[in-house]
Amino acid sequence: MTTPILYSLRQCPYAMRARLGILHAQQVVELRDIDMNNKPQEMLSISPKGTVPVLELNKGSIIDESIEIMVWALTQSDPSNLLYSHDQNQLPMMLELIENNDITFVGALQKYRAASRYHDDNETECRDMCCEWLREIEQRLSQHAYIMGKTPSLVDYAILPFIRQFSRVDKKWYAQAPFPYLRGWLVNHYNDPTFSKAMVGYPKWSINSDPVLFG
Repeated sequence: MTTPILYSLRQCPYAMRARLGILHAQQVVELRDIDMNNKPQEMLSISPKGTVPVLELNKGSIIDESIEIMVWALTQSDPSNLLYSHDQNQLPMMLELIENNDITFVGALQKYRAASRYHDDNETECRDMCCEWLREIEQRLSQHAYIMGKTPSLVDYAILPFIRQFSRVDKKWYAQAPFPYLRGWLVNHYNDPTFSKAMVGYPKWSINSDPVLFG
């Protein structure tokens, strides 16, 4: 079987998810960082919606949803037990929490970022909407080091890119916000070499590029 191909974009939070999942699963892929203003036909031909990440496993077999890529990778290998295989009830709970993040928090985060960028009067209101969801995460982190328990799980790495975005909208406010456990959790991730590796930038891919192996 040929090496899977991952179409990616370093600063995209969904693509960041895929990178983190692949790294933690110790899988190797050919990484193709793309220019979203000049999307390669090779990607569009297998995933016409034109968003990243896209994982091509082999001809005709693709995964183009970030969480599905993470679960696929960790199903191949999960040395840190991010899927909590010791408890079969955990994965459905994780996926439900991630879906809630993607619907409730990400929607509010997009409004908050836009309000901050354009100095809208409703910036505080949008931030408060984010905080409603974050209070549950803070409460969980007040009980143990990670969102689901004492060790990291799929959830931690799935929501990490979005918490990172939230923390950067208004850094001064975030530094004194009532989320001390969340801040500590985020700093721990920043200090993790795996996160640094996921954030490495690569030249934009073209048909003439040399293969970049990642994982």
